[in-house]
Amino acid sequence: MLQDIPTPALREARPCVLETERLTLRRPTLADVRAIARLANERRIAENTRRLPHPYSQDHAVEFVRAMGADRRESVFLVEHNHSPIGMVGIDWREPDAPELAYWLGVEHWGQGFGTEAARAAIDFFFEEFDAEHLISGARVTNPSSRNILEKCGFQWSGVELHRFEALGSSTPVDRFRLSRSVWSSLKNWGSSTRRER
Repeated sequence: MLQDIPTPALREARPCVLETERLTLRRPTLADVRAIARLANERRIAENTRRLPHPYSQDHAVEFVRAMGADRRESVFLVEHNHSPIGMVGIDWREPDAPELAYWLGVEHWGQGFGTEAARAAIDFFFEEFDAEHLISGARVTNPSSRNILEKCGFQWSGVELHRFEALGSSTPVDRFRLSRSVWSSLKNWGSSTRRER
């Protein structure tokens, strides 16, 4: 799960909502706990997401939402389509010098382009709000759909590493990717997303 880690902000981020053509991205609240738990309690998601346990309970969702509520910098978003939660996207700051894009979608929302759309909105937010020169991410080598999302967002493959996955209880190979600010700048006309301050 994404954690409360210090981030180098260009300015103090205020709560906001990101909007894309089909999606709304906003801070998760306790009212979202049931939906988050329902979506995340799927083995296929947990096996492709390093820190999600399986089974995933409402208690896990409460702990996650409270941790995000304590983080005033706003870098984790609940993804909604037609006012219904469909997943999460955000920046993991566990390694302050290596911020990492992380995301997952409920299984019923796979294959519709929502992952790419949500990732692009989070990437734009990251490079606009934070003074960092690159963003990293990863996908299990057995998850070509996630790899495709990263490549469509301009990430470049940087190697393979072993990472531990909580739901698997073991380590597995992960393709690692990197997106530089300069590559993002050349691609950022990929679509329109807007931001509303709350």
